[in-house]
Amino acid sequence: VGSEMCIRDSVMSRKIAIFDTTLRDGEQSPGASMNAQEKLVITRQLLRLNVDVIEAGFPVSSPGDFKSVQDIAITCGDQCIVAGLTRAVEHDIDVCAEALEVAARPRIHTGIGVSPEHLCYKFKGMSLDEAIDQGAAAVRHARKFVDDVEFYAEDAGRAPYEDLARMLEAVIKAGATVVNIPDTTGFSVPWEFGQRIRYLMEHVNGIEDVCVSVHCHNDLGMATALSLAGVMNGATQVECTINGLGERAGNTAMEEVVMAIKMHEDELDAHTDINTTEFAHTSRLVSSITGINVQPNKAVVGANAFAHSSGIHQDGVIKNRTTYEIIAPEDVGVSGSQIVLTARSGHAALRKRLEDLGYASIPDDKFEQVHAAFLELADSKKEVYDEDLHSLMGEQDRNENAIYRLDAVQISCGQPLVSTATVTITDEAGEVHTACEIGSGPIDAMYSAINKIVQAENDLMEYSVKAVTRGIDALGEVTVRIMDHDGAIFIGRGSDRDITVSSGKAYVNALNRMIDQQRRNAQRAESGSDAPAHI
Repeated sequence: VGSEMCIRDSVMSRKIAIFDTTLRDGEQSPGASMNAQEKLVITRQLLRLNVDVIEAGFPVSSPGDFKSVQDIAITCGDQCIVAGLTRAVEHDIDVCAEALEVAARPRIHTGIGVSPEHLCYKFKGMSLDEAIDQGAAAVRHARKFVDDVEFYAEDAGRAPYEDLARMLEAVIKAGATVVNIPDTTGFSVPWEFGQRIRYLMEHVNGIEDVCVSVHCHNDLGMATALSLAGVMNGATQVECTINGLGERAGNTAMEEVVMAIKMHEDELDAHTDINTTEFAHTSRLVSSITGINVQPNKAVVGANAFAHSSGIHQDGVIKNRTTYEIIAPEDVGVSGSQIVLTARSGHAALRKRLEDLGYASIPDDKFEQVHAAFLELADSKKEVYDEDLHSLMGEQDRNENAIYRLDAVQISCGQPLVSTATVTITDEAGEVHTACEIGSGPIDAMYSAINKIVQAENDLMEYSVKAVTRGIDALGEVTVRIMDHDGAIFIGRGSDRDITVSSGKAYVNALNRMIDQQRRNAQRAESGSDAPAHI
């Protein structure tokens, strides 16, 4: 049964079984423990991924783990194999077998150490022959309960080739259907690990009749590479976790190894049956439940995996996604590529994003003004968001053909200081005006200084301020409402990194609207038009 899933189709490439151990090895990550209900939520998502094997837990470790293995087995039904972990100890195996009685497709995963380090220190000087006898006995005992038994040769990555071959040959003869060659300590390098698997494929009698599995840890950052080296040299099952969770530095990340196999199917002569479009959701789910965040630059599922901030890269991706993306975002459940606008972004990225937001056909001369304003904003922010661009374009429109334009603001305020504001404004004729006033607060002082220059009678009816985007470096957008002597209301808006500047821009914008309307009304009166002043 264990080896059936590893038999090569005469037409297709080799099927690589995906053995997920998020619920067992992944839970061993410090701080990543999950309760029974959370394990079932993850189990259902693993079924949507279409994994071949779920390692549900270590039943003998606690009553809770025993019950969890049972619940997971019931949830899985016959959709996938459910494995329980044991040591090469009869009691462990008995308890595991009992927990798996409800499983439609049960597997007992048992094993013992094989490296000199483990035999000497962990097993207190046990000889290799004793370890082989105990491992083979454990497999024979497990076969009394299930037809599918996987044997792990713990710390196989540091064991002498001949010792490892002897142990695997013995457990295969005892009835193992899957043999697991784990790099338990993450010690190996890919070329040597591949050579190790190749040696076993060529020197272990009966290995051609079983599924050969690899279980690699990430202590040197090479777990995915090690697993791929195993596949390249004959392995037909990869043991992995979502987001690479696991002991110490973690395990092989399922999303990485599966996508690598998918991208290099011909070279590896291999494929998986994983539904890769569920990767992004699965990653977020596991991260949410375990409380272990995924680093932004994590391969395949990280927040930045499909984000581009370099102007050169953005230009290439806009022209054709494949210039810088080897994986289509949709293939892993991400909605699309993300162009991140920063000070490093170029003209092409900004124009494309503005077009996406509805600002199409911007003339080149105006676009250069927009780009200059964008760079000024981007220099002060880590990232420019869509809302920032809307505000920026609004500022451009408000400044175009403006009667008055706010050029500079300087404010002095605080306790017990008297608020003082100095403003510089350019009028439509190009004449520059500067005024200084005091007030009950910084905004009052600034508005008094503006009124001294503009001299347009009005009443301030409303003043409001809000952050355009998230973060302490967000643009502040101010909205004001003023009323003229006829009772007409005019709205002004302004945005800037400094809310006092935003306030000044908003007030000047409202005054411009009011003065413009008053001029229109005067023109109508002079011409004798009956058209209404306000629509």
